[in-house]
This record gives sequence, structure tokens and C-alpha cells, in this order.
Amino acid sequence: MQARPLKLGAYFIVKNAGQAIGFYERAFGAEEIFRLTDPSDGRIGHAELRFGETVAMLADEYPDFGAVSPDTVGGSPVTLHLATNSTDALLARALAAGATLLRAPADQSFGQRIAQVLDPYGHRWTLAQTIEEVAPEEMQRRWEDETSA
Repeated sequence: MQARPLKLGAYFIVKNAGQAIGFYERAFGAEEIFRLTDPSDGRIGHAELRFGETVAMLADEYPDFGAVSPDTVGGSPVTLHLATNSTDALLARALAAGATLLRAPADQSFGQRIAQVLDPYGHRWTLAQTIEEVAPEEMQRRWEDETSA
């Protein structure tokens, strides 16, 4: 059997997963692939969403399994990075859907235009548009120049 390459994905735990799916569809253009609903209480036990070429998974909280949302644990140390062709357009869409602006859009020395939002379910998102291809050595030089100024 040939080994498959590793593929990293995200698994979101949220309160009100059904509402969160709707938010991700409106804010980021996610497409729901399917969901499994817990027959005992109606919670979403597992759902899959397509964000462009990436599939992410999502579920309601199941504290008895250690599956808790950022709201329950006081925030998340993880920021999701969403590549886009237009940071400003995606930001406007996310804000209209109910996201909170954390960082206004700005061009960065490493060649991206980024903005950051918090979704209504406690997850932070960096929206990033490549505006310039910058070699790692040049990124380092620019960073050093910025910090020494």
C-alpha cells in the first residue's frame, strides 16, 4: 500500500453549528457538502464545508468528548488563514454577514494585503491577498528594515 501524503484540515467546534454553517456560506462562500445530525438532540455531530479547494469539518459542542468552542474556553489561540483574490471584497462580505473587524486591511511588506475578522462563533480569520511575490530573504530584509526604523 502506497503512503498518501499528509493533508491538513481544520475541524471547527462551535455553538449553534447550523447557524455557523449559514454564516460561513454567506461570509466566505463556503459550500456545505453534508451534515450528520444527532438523532437524540438535533445537534450537528459532523458537517463538511468546502472553502474553495479546502474541505473543513464542523460540529456542535460535545463537552463530554472534549469538543468545546472558543466561547466555552475563553477564545482560541488559532487564527485561520483564508487566501483570496480580493481582501477588501471578502472583508466586506464577512462584515455584512456578521463578522467583527479586528484588523483593517493593509498592504504588508511580505507581499500580502491582509485584514483580520472574528466570526460570531469565536474563530479568528486572516483574509489574505497576494499582491507581490517576495522571496524569503527579501521578507527578512524588509522586516529588519521595519524594526530598525
